[in-house]
Amino acid sequence: MRRVATMGLTALLAFSLAACGNQATGEKTEQAAANSGQQQTVKLGLTQFVEHPALDAIHKGILDGLKDSGYEEGKNLEVDSQNAHGDMNNTVSIAQKYAGDKKDLVIAIATPSAQAAAKAISDKPVLFSAVTDPISAQLVNALEKPDKNVTGTSDKVSMEQQLKLVKSFMPGLKKLGVIYTTSEVNSEVQVKDLEAAASKEGVEIVKAGISQLSEVQLAAQGLVGKTDAMFIPIDNTVVSSFEAVLGVAEQNKVPVFASDTDTVKRGAVATYGIDYYQIGKQTGEMAGRVLKGQVVADTPVEVSKQADLYINETAAAKFGLPVSEALKQQAKEIIK
Repeated sequence: MRRVATMGLTALLAFSLAACGNQATGEKTEQAAANSGQQQTVKLGLTQFVEHPALDAIHKGILDGLKDSGYEEGKNLEVDSQNAHGDMNNTVSIAQKYAGDKKDLVIAIATPSAQAAAKAISDKPVLFSAVTDPISAQLVNALEKPDKNVTGTSDKVSMEQQLKLVKSFMPGLKKLGVIYTTSEVNSEVQVKDLEAAASKEGVEIVKAGISQLSEVQLAAQGLVGKTDAMFIPIDNTVVSSFEAVLGVAEQNKVPVFASDTDTVKRGAVATYGIDYYQIGKQTGEMAGRVLKGQVVADTPVEVSKQADLYINETAAAKFGLPVSEALKQQAKEIIK
C-alpha cells in the first residue's frame, strides 16, 4: 500500500509541475504576442485642419499606407478621425482630446493641426502630412534628424518654378496677386519664397492677406484691376474656398493659377504640383514603420522629390490663354 501511495503522490506532483509549466509557457506566449502587436489594436488619432480635395486625398492615402504596412481599420487599427473645419481653436481641442485618450499614434494633416498636436503630445509619436516648412512651423529642428517625437512629410514646391509657369502662359506678366492666410506659417513661407523669385523676374507681388474663410472672396475682389493674374499657394483656408476666388476671377477675366493639382482640376489654369494621395500614403507607410519600432527622432522628414505639370485646358480657354505644344508635351495631365 505504501508503494502504491508513493507512486500516486509522485504522479500527482509531476502532473502539477507540468500544469504549472504549461501555464507559465502560455503566459509567456500571450505576452510575446502582445509585445509583437498581434493581439493589440493600435489606437490612432487622425486630425485634419479643414476639408478640401487635397487634404481628403491625404487622409485616404494615410489609411491605405497603414493598411499596406499591416494596420487595417476594423482589424488591428482603431481610427479616431477629427476635422477642425478650419478653426484654430478646434485643432487645440482635438489634440488635447487625443492626449487624454492616450492614443498610440497621432497623425496630423496640415500645419495648424500638426502644431497643435506637437504642443499637446510629447509622450507618443506625432506624424504630420502636408506641412510646407516643418522647421519654420517649429515642428522639427532639422529635416534629416528630428530631435523629439515629431516627424512626417512635407508638400513644399518651388515658387520659382511656379512663377516661371505663370510667365510661360503670360510672358508680359508684371503684377501677380497672391491670396494667403496670414496666420498660417506655411503660407507666409511660400509668399516670401514667391517674392524672392519675383524680384529676379521683374514681377511685383501684390499681397492680399486674410484671417478667416469669410474674407477670401473680398480678397479676390480687392485684387481685380491691380494684378494681371492671381496665384493661390498651398493655403488650406483659401483652397477650401477656391470657388469663391474662381467666381471673381472668371467674372473679371483675371487668370488664376495654383500650387496644388486638385485646385487645377477645380478650375485654376495650371500648376507644378505633387500627388497628395501619394504623400498621404507615404505618411501612412512611415507611421507603419514607427509602430513597428522605428525611433521617431531617427526618422527624417520626407519631402516629395517630384512636381508634375498639370494643365486645365478648359480653364486656360476661359481666360483666353493659349496652351503651347511645348507645355502640352511636358504635362502629366491635361484636364479638358
